Formats: sequence, C-alpha cells, structure tokens
Amino acid sequence: MDEPVASRPHIPGYGIPKSTEGLLPWREVTERLAESRHYWLATMSPDGQPHANPIWGVWVNGALYVGGGPDVRWARNLKANPKIAAHDEDGEKPVILEGHAAQTSTEDDDEVRAVKAAYKEKYNFDHPAPFWRITPRKAFSWTDFGEDPTRFTFGQLEDQV
Repeated sequence: MDEPVASRPHIPGYGIPKSTEGLLPWREVTERLAESRHYWLATMSPDGQPHANPIWGVWVNGALYVGGGPDVRWARNLKANPKIAAHDEDGEKPVILEGHAAQTSTEDDDEVRAVKAAYKEKYNFDHPAPFWRITPRKAFSWTDFGEDPTRFTFGQLEDQV
C-alpha cells in the first residue's frame, strides 16, 4: 500500500490547527492499529439501518482484517454494501478508518496464511477463513485533539470531512 497523504481534517469551530506542523506520521498510526485488541465496525443494512459491533481483528499489509460467520449481521450488511467505518478501541487517541470491505479467499493462499498467522500470534486463536479485508480510503487519528488531529487520504480525496 502506498503511503497516504496527511493533512488536517475539516472540523469547523474546534480550533483545529491550520498548519501541517505536528501532523501524525502514518507509521505511528499503523502501530496503534496493530496493537489494538478490539475494533468497532460500523456498517449499514440494505434498508439504511446503522449497525455497530466490537470485534477482534489484525492489521496486515496495510489493511484491517476481521473474521466472523457469514450470517452475522455486520457480514450480511457488508455483502449488500461494502462501505465500512472501523475504529480502534481507544477513545482518547483513536484511529478511525473509512473504506471498503471485501472477503478473502477461503483457500490457503499467501494473504489468508498471513492473516491466520497474525490472529494466532495476537489472540492465540486459529481463526478460519474467509476474512473481511478492510481497505482504508481515509483515516483519522490524534493523540491530542487540539494539537495533532490528522486526516490521511489514500488516492483521491472524496470529500472534505
């Protein structure tokens, strides 16, 4: 994955710094993503009903991977609409991802082997495939909201938030 472009998020009225001084490095953000034990997923049902769910996950090769049965609500939602937001468990120094989800293969390919190994190392759990790969389009993070809020964009910026 290419390194994302860092900038300030557009949040009027909150005193967000205008300069690019103090933007967070993506490396630091991905370290926090990798270390988080739980993640919150936000999906949308076909009829527009929002759904949030905490889940285990692993950060591998620039994407967040989560696993779950095909009949759980969030997975059914993703089959109908692959847009997703994911948030690590830290509300003080959060990492928020916005992107798209796609299922991995059930085959024992390089991607699945890497994700299974990451689950085994992190949770001591042999998680079966398939997984959902969450590829970020945008990410937001801060360690001090008044000083270093940072928006990361992957590819073309779709809107100003």
